[in-house]
This record gives sequence, C-alpha cells and structure tokens, in this order.
Amino acid sequence: MSQAVMNAQTRQNALEEMTKGVDLLVIGGGVTGAGIAYDAALRGLKTGIVEAQDWSSGTSSRSSKLVHGGLRYLYQMDFKLVHEALTERGLLLETTAPHLVKKMPLLWPFKQPVIERAYSTAGVGLYDVMAQIAHRGSVPIQKHYSKQGALELVPDLRQDALIGAMVYYDARVDDSRLVLNLVRSAVEYGARAANRTQVIAMNKENGRIVSATLKDLETGAEYVVPTKQIINATGVWTEETEKLGGTEGGLKVLASKGIHIVVPKDRINGKVGMFARTEKSVLFIIPWKRYWIIGTTDTKYVEDFRHPVANATDVDYILDQANQVLANPLTRDDIIGYYAGLRPLLQPGTKDGDSTKSTKVSREHTVTEAVPGLIIIAGGKLTTYRAMAEDAVNFALGRDEVKRRPSLTKTTPLRGAVGYHALWNQRAELAAKSGLSVDHIEDMLDRYGDDIHLLLDSIDADPGLAGELVGAPEYLRAEIAFGVTHEGALHIEDVMCHRTRLTYEHRDRGLSALPEIADLMAELLSWDDAKKQAEMAAYQARCEAEEAALLISEEAEAQAVRGRHGDVTPLESVG
Repeated sequence: MSQAVMNAQTRQNALEEMTKGVDLLVIGGGVTGAGIAYDAALRGLKTGIVEAQDWSSGTSSRSSKLVHGGLRYLYQMDFKLVHEALTERGLLLETTAPHLVKKMPLLWPFKQPVIERAYSTAGVGLYDVMAQIAHRGSVPIQKHYSKQGALELVPDLRQDALIGAMVYYDARVDDSRLVLNLVRSAVEYGARAANRTQVIAMNKENGRIVSATLKDLETGAEYVVPTKQIINATGVWTEETEKLGGTEGGLKVLASKGIHIVVPKDRINGKVGMFARTEKSVLFIIPWKRYWIIGTTDTKYVEDFRHPVANATDVDYILDQANQVLANPLTRDDIIGYYAGLRPLLQPGTKDGDSTKSTKVSREHTVTEAVPGLIIIAGGKLTTYRAMAEDAVNFALGRDEVKRRPSLTKTTPLRGAVGYHALWNQRAELAAKSGLSVDHIEDMLDRYGDDIHLLLDSIDADPGLAGELVGAPEYLRAEIAFGVTHEGALHIEDVMCHRTRLTYEHRDRGLSALPEIADLMAELLSWDDAKKQAEMAAYQARCEAEEAALLISEEAEAQAVRGRHGDVTPLESVG
C-alpha cells in the first residue's frame, strides 16, 4: 500500500504536476475541501487541492471536536439535517474512521422534575431512534439517572444544579487530524496536494473559467493550472474567493465565532462528558485523555478571518456557564489552553447580517455554480463533510457522469482505519516489541491508526526517534518527524497547532518542547540556524499575541493585537 507521503518535495512535485491540467481543482484545505479531494480521487478524477495556509488551519482545527447529529437542530425541527448528521456519525464510527472518531457519553443534568425530563427524553428518544435506524448499535441509547446516580458519574456537579440526569451519546474527533488524514487519503489515490499555496487568479475563455493561477507562498513562484472545474470550499472566505471568478452573485456566508477553553483532566472529577443548554447556545464539557475541552460561544464576527482569538469577554462567559453546573468553580488560573474558530454559516438574504442571529441560520449546505467553471459549496458542519463532498463532486460531474462514477466514500475506509481494531487488540504486544509504553502505543493508534507501522519503522531505522519530547512527554520525536515527512508540515506553527495540539494542550503552549522540535524540523527541512531561530521566534510571537488578547474585552482591540503578529508566510489574501 502507498504510504501517502506529503512533504516539501511531494508538494513541489504536486504543483508541477498540476500545470499539466486537472479535472478538478479544489480551493480550501479544511475538512470540506479535503473531503471533496478524497471523493474526487476515489472516482478516478485527476484532482488538485490547494490551501493558502496549512491544512486545517482555519475553522477545521478550531471546532468543538464533535461528530454529532446536532441535538439542538432536532428541537428546531430540522429533521433532515439531524438524520443526515447521524448517518454520517455512524459511518465515521463504524467504517471510515474508527481510529479517529470515538463514541462519547454526555450527561445532561435536569433542573425541573417533570417538564424538562419529559421534554428532553422525547427529544433524545427521537434522536436515538433516528441513530439506530441509520446505524444500529453504533452508540448506546439514552439512560436515565437519579440525582445520586448522576453525582456518582460526575461528583463535581453542583448538587443544586440538578434533580436527575440523562446520559446520551455522541462522538468526538481531533478535527485537524481528520483533515490531515483526508488529504493523505486523497494523495494515496492520486490527488495532487499543496499547502501554503494561494489561488491569485481565475482565467476565463469565452466566459468560462478554464485555469487558475497559483502562487507558492514559500517561494513566490507562480503556476497556471488548466482545469475543467474549480470547487471553492473556503468556508468563511467564500465571498473573497468568488471575487476571483469575477462574481459576487454566489453564496454569502456569515461568520460566527466560537471559543473553547481547556482545563486539566484532574480539575473536574467526572467519568463522562456534560451537555447543558444556555440562554445563547449550548455548553459542552468534553473529556479527552489528559484534559477537558469546554465551549462554546456563538457570536457574530466581522474582524480578520485568519486569526480569530479568544478575548476576556469570551473566556468570562465560558467560565460563568461552566460554573453554573460545577461544584468547584473554575477560574482563569485553571485554564491551560484556549482557541477560537469561525463557523461558516449560510446567510439568507443580503450581505448585511446585522439583524440575523447566527444561531438561527441553517447549518445545511448548498452547492451552486457561480460562473461557468466555478462551483461553490458553503454551510454544513464537520460531521457532514462526507455528504457535502459527495454532493459537490456530483454537481461537478453532472447526473449522467455520476452514474458512471458514483461516490465510494461511504464504503472506503480512510488511511489508518483498516487494521485499527486488530492493532488495538494487540497494543500490549506492540508495546513489548517496540519498547514503548502501552500508553504511547494507544496514543499513536488513535492518531495514526494502522499507519503506526510507519512510525515504528522509522524508530527501528533511527532509535533516537523513540524519545519523548522534553516538556511534552505524551509525544514521541518520531511523531514530529512524521509530521514533516508524511503530513506536509513546513513550519513550526504547523506542528504545534495541527500535527500536534501543543498550542492548547500545555499551559506554556508547548514552548518547553520548542527547541527540540525546531532541531528535528531543521534537520529534515534543511534549515540553517537563522531560519530555525526565525521559526522559533515566529511561534513565540504568536503565543505572546494570543496571550495578550486574553486580557482585552473588546473584539476589535483583541483582534488588532493578534493581527500585528501576522502570518508565517506573507499572505496577500486568502483562498
């Protein structure tokens, strides 16, 4: 089987190959674009995908990490969306990405003895029925608990915050790793992929777009790529990319900001996650192996789309909501990490969204042709990326061609999925054979699936890669190397924020591991000392800017502080 390699050399090769022409050029390296490239490659289309920043660097690395049916949309009577999402959740859990997507119990505390329990039971009951119809047995159905039973599951719940509870199931995923996996899977089936590559022009003949001009933001070189179709999958940047096609008449997107905080696992005593409704949105307290992720907010956003940040107002809101259900109140001192992301919500009517609350905007996606040769997809959510991708490629092909080239993504596992369950059963043996701890083997299986063999082979070739990172012992040196040699990392920021999650998993944002990571990357990418020092300084400056923004209450002011740091590459616009 191909190793689905992505690195600096394969990136250069991909750009040169794309100049020979492609059937489909995908703009946007988030989960939607990556899903489209994978779907198209599986159908045998000559496919190219480009991303102006790093893979998943926008919305798709800053979500709640949930794969879910959208329980709140059920209460809004959006049955079609919920059914679609539950179907996709089941596929990810059982077939396409069991190494990345894990079922997760969530406790829903009840404050009212009759009305709320009846209301919630009916809603979640329908949710469970729809899930069982879609994928029977993929997750357990709801279970009810007395107040005492709920407190045994989550001893840190406030006793006055509930009279009983329900536990229902959804799922979680490391969103960024899912995107990386999708892009590598697309590459395995022939797609050409290049991150840090910006579309700067779309070129027409007789009113139809026939090629795109790409700029390599690492070198400044430009490439003209002939293409039969372009699919714009740029999320909150949809309207900016539309303009390159000479139109503003396509889809309009409203950006909604959501922030999350991260606290250590031992800070909340609980065996399951938690869900609670709030006046403005919903609150999730999501368990991960070493920490809890808590969010989210849902506020209109009109600042710089590239670098949304959490500010003081955001953090205070999340703490206030969490402390309404937790017996031991969280403070800022408990928080080890923060992140902020933007939801791309389809906007009804005009561009002026001042009177539109983002929570009322549909999460369903739409595919349309803005001008001949330029297809746009917007809306949707992480959970439904596969269905969105299938719809987009179907639209590009047309009905007759779809019959000849149907989508294969429902039945084709992603990279790492095929042997995952068997390897999980053998994890003790793998640990003994490799000399690594069972804990490390489990972590790598849940990050790479059966691609763990590639990492273990690299350790056999260079035993020094078996070492734990100083300051971040949950990661091995081999994982940093793999991020460069197989996952296309070009900058320290790429490793800190997307190949690992050190940027929010450690209170120091991974800075204690920075010198070691820089040394590893410098060797693999042939950096001289000046380049290495510049990379380290750039990541440190990013961390300082984000920390400074946390002390500011006003959105625009906080964003200005972050914006002064800029990018690791001089983006002129986005795409």
